[in-house]
Amino acid sequence: ATCCLAASAGEKEDASAMQSRSYVHGGLSGLVATVVTFPVHKTLFRQQLHSALVREAVLQLRKEGPVKLYRGVAPPLAVRTLQGAFLFGLQGTLLQRIAPLGERRAPPVLLQAVAGVGTGAVEALMFAPFERVQNVLQNERNHRTLPTLRSIISRLKSQTPAKGFYRGLTPILVRNSVGSGLYFGLKNPVRDALSTQGFSPVVSSFLSGVLNSVAISLPLYPLSVLVANMQARVGGDGGGVRACARGLWRARQRSVARLYRGGTLVILRSCISWGITTAVYDYLEKNSTWLPI
Repeated sequence: ATCCLAASAGEKEDASAMQSRSYVHGGLSGLVATVVTFPVHKTLFRQQLHSALVREAVLQLRKEGPVKLYRGVAPPLAVRTLQGAFLFGLQGTLLQRIAPLGERRAPPVLLQAVAGVGTGAVEALMFAPFERVQNVLQNERNHRTLPTLRSIISRLKSQTPAKGFYRGLTPILVRNSVGSGLYFGLKNPVRDALSTQGFSPVVSSFLSGVLNSVAISLPLYPLSVLVANMQARVGGDGGGVRACARGLWRARQRSVARLYRGGTLVILRSCISWGITTAVYDYLEKNSTWLPI
């Protein structure tokens, strides 16, 4: 009996350590991916905001200079690091909680996806203010009136949550929940299928992130465009989700092609970002003996 109790305690400690490592690994993978892909992200943001061509967006950023190229990098760097830690860590925690309830009734892939949906919803509530600040920072029309991060935060604090930090929360909730559910539901099956084709573990993980990002980002892209347009401006009565969606649709001349302008960069950024994130996370999960936890 004593041996059984000791074994049970040891298993609980191992599970706790694995969860702790998931938070650390997720944070590191998010940090690396953000540094690499931020210039692409900023170009994409300009396209979403102004419906500009790739060349026009690149020329805008080039004219502003290299210093302003990384203007606004602090919020996404902090967000993606925290987001990565939160995303992978909480998903593992939720999965551990629901697995005993559904292991006989639902396949593991479905449990992974359900835990991902829950993680995405909580993530949206926690990180929507960071996305709001980031979008305000990256809008060049705010450079004069809101030149610093402190001035932006002060301005948003003076408004109601719905108009301030949590503007655009509904589309963010939908986008993050669906996206996280699909990512965690597809991640391991796609990686394992690629491994059986002779790819190395790192390449399999990277390609898994790439393929999943394509499947997720394309259908959810209009929501990202809507969020960017809702959050980029400060002040005034911007209206609710429906009003903003109708205004965006009219501004894009009721054209799906114009609504998806910047879609090529979405695929490129998502492929690089989630490919790196997935590869770094899976690698650390298998080779993290250097971590003290």
